[in-house]
Amino acid sequence: MKSIARSVRALKGVRPVVCLTAYDAPTARMAAEGGADLILVGDSLGNVVLGLPDTVGVTLDIMLHHTAAVSRTTPDRLVVADLPFGVAHESFGRLLDACRRLLQEGGAQAVKIEGGASLAKSVAKLVDAGIPIMGHVGLLPQRSRSKGLRKQGVTLSERASILMDARAIEAAGAFAMVVECVDASFMPEITAAVGIPTIGIGSGRGCDGQILVIHDLLGLTPAPPPFARPEARLHRDAVAAIRRWAAKVRRSSP
Repeated sequence: MKSIARSVRALKGVRPVVCLTAYDAPTARMAAEGGADLILVGDSLGNVVLGLPDTVGVTLDIMLHHTAAVSRTTPDRLVVADLPFGVAHESFGRLLDACRRLLQEGGAQAVKIEGGASLAKSVAKLVDAGIPIMGHVGLLPQRSRSKGLRKQGVTLSERASILMDARAIEAAGAFAMVVECVDASFMPEITAAVGIPTIGIGSGRGCDGQILVIHDLLGLTPAPPPFARPEARLHRDAVAAIRRWAAKVRRSSP
């Protein structure tokens, strides 16, 4: 059986990788039919669909629930599940068990882990255990409560740290990595420094691919981030449709 993760890795230098988040069967179906190469079940579902203030409140059980819905719907796509807050820093046994559950119970083909050089040894052991790993460097939303949310790679020291993280995650065996909210002028340097695809979000065009939250792409988010340019206005259209229906109901006879 051909590895879908290896197929995505092989796209570096061939063509851009198209990635989208999806959190349930309807959004997964739209992402797959729209041509996404990779579908990420991101812990951003906390902000986007669960009404949480950030990703910290998303648990492993929540991730399993949503990953299973996506993987059942899109068996021919690479489905990657986010490892939730804090799990990567637990004992390796608990980390391995969480990743195993995301694959066995959630149906994911790979796991995404936020973090760089400090997690490289754990990533290498997970890869050795047979778990495909996607890295995530630059802005790390799971650390937003301690470090905030801001553009990364602005100073020379930040750039050196991000390059070290990216190289360490590649060396550990990751098949690709998300690079979030890195200064656009620095992004091409990261892409050139590693031999695996860099999947950018809010990092400009110097990446091997792009990922967006599907709700931002479709205009379902009332206030999307500035780097997301909606291709549709579904929130506006849905509200208008509901108002038309509500008006018809109110005009109807009892």
